[in-house]
Amino acid sequence: SSSLTEAKEFVKRLRRQTDLCNMVKTVRALLNNNSTVTVLRSGLHAIFNEKSLDVTKDLFQEKFRNPKKRQKNIQLKCLKNFISSLTASTDIRDLLSCLSSDLQAFVIKPSKSKEAFKEQASDFMLKWNLLLSNVGKILTINRTDSFG
Repeated sequence: SSSLTEAKEFVKRLRRQTDLCNMVKTVRALLNNNSTVTVLRSGLHAIFNEKSLDVTKDLFQEKFRNPKKRQKNIQLKCLKNFISSLTASTDIRDLLSCLSSDLQAFVIKPSKSKEAFKEQASDFMLKWNLLLSNVGKILTINRTDSFG
């Protein structure tokens, strides 16, 4: 029974690794296309300029939380930093390094304990996924040329 559980976990990790490798290959090809990167950047900047993400921002503001503990919207900061690093022919390692340094600064370092880290990390991931889903949705509906 424990061997079966370990085998299932191994398969999950292997699938995740394969998915990441395929995603990296796709992103590398896109980053080498200047026009695609330019259109994507303009679409992402338009989302911020049009304030299309206001609904998402409101979801991040937790009204029932203690104001001293209220987390600043680090997901939007990370996304803006990521977009500013996104240029034509940027190496994917540079983009990952940008994201990694933001995670280090906003999630890992502020954590006081293992439990606090787990809570902050899961909160970040939940909101990051929500933000990226909304960005993808907005690009798909309003900026099909940027979604390419």
